[in-house]
Amino acid sequence: MIAVPLPECGVSRFLTLLDGPWATLIVRELLDGPHRFTELRKALPGISPHTLTSRLRRFETYGIVTRTAYPEVPPRVEYRLTPLGEDLRDVLEAMAAWALTVPQPDPHPAAY
Repeated sequence: MIAVPLPECGVSRFLTLLDGPWATLIVRELLDGPHRFTELRKALPGISPHTLTSRLRRFETYGIVTRTAYPEVPPRVEYRLTPLGEDLRDVLEAMAAWALTVPQPDPHPAAY
């Protein structure tokens, strides 16, 4: 993947790097430690192999994830967050804490 210049605005930069819900969920899974591709797919039902590969490559390009290929038969590849990627822990925890403060919508809103 070719690295493209990132926006100057921090929020725009964050959204460029972690575009879409899958990117954030991949990081969430990797916060628990290194995972193989198949483990990530199993942990994220509905993600396509193409999307997972694309996000992992983007993360690798920008130094958020490292990819380690072990010279074994069969080949084993693991993905792990770098220290930069680990810094997302506080961000994701803050997002989760905030989201839990949002009340469930009233299933029977008052008529106007």
